Amino acid sequence: MAEEEQTQLNYVVETVLKKRKQKEDWAIKRKERRDAKRKRKEDFKSTIKRPEQFIKEYRDKELDFIRMRNRLKLRKVSVDDLKSKLLFVVRLRGKRDMHPKTKKILNNLRLPHILSGVFLKASESNLKMLLMVEPYVTYGYPNLKSVKELIYRKGCGKVEKEIVPLTNNEVIEQALGQYGMICVEDMVHEIANLGPHFGEANHFLQPFKLKCPERRLSVSKRPFKDGGDTGNREDNINELISKLN
Repeated sequence: MAEEEQTQLNYVVETVLKKRKQKEDWAIKRKERRDAKRKRKEDFKSTIKRPEQFIKEYRDKELDFIRMRNRLKLRKVSVDDLKSKLLFVVRLRGKRDMHPKTKKILNNLRLPHILSGVFLKASESNLKMLLMVEPYVTYGYPNLKSVKELIYRKGCGKVEKEIVPLTNNEVIEQALGQYGMICVEDMVHEIANLGPHFGEANHFLQPFKLKCPERRLSVSKRPFKDGGDTGNREDNINELISKLN
């Protein structure tokens, strides 16, 4: 019978094992401290702005405001010039150094975020606001198909300060039943036809969160009619909606 080979393990004192473990722990902690220190330095550098940056941002804000005033002076807006009184507005761009008034108007239009969209009833005041923020938005005339797809796919409402998807007709009946809207189809009809309770239905609808298209939209401020992406694109808004929906 062959003798069984036995391997004898080297004996290591317990205190040596503890020291090795302590060294490993200290090495890990030192690495973590170095990484944290490096990150703090990078964050600190990114927060420091040179005087030239402040001057540039200030000039950009003032230039944005001047161009806004010039658009209001040189271009007249009228509801009679539109083919449809129902508009769908999408915010395309955003700049940290935009003028505070521009930012305020975008918030009033319920467009605080890039690629958010809202329905809007054409009026002199709304068209004036769109003209003021035209380099940052695009809009046009949504057809019934686009209205239906937006509401059915991405529609959300606000119930008791909570945003809920419109997957249940009970949600609509609870919020808008007093105006004769008890299902999603009723809301689509009210929005698409600018019904008497369009304001209530549109206020209940939250801004649509749209997806980024395969071909990224231009960061240029040029209007759509000049080959850019901003401004009024009339019926072509439906093609954009299908890409963003």
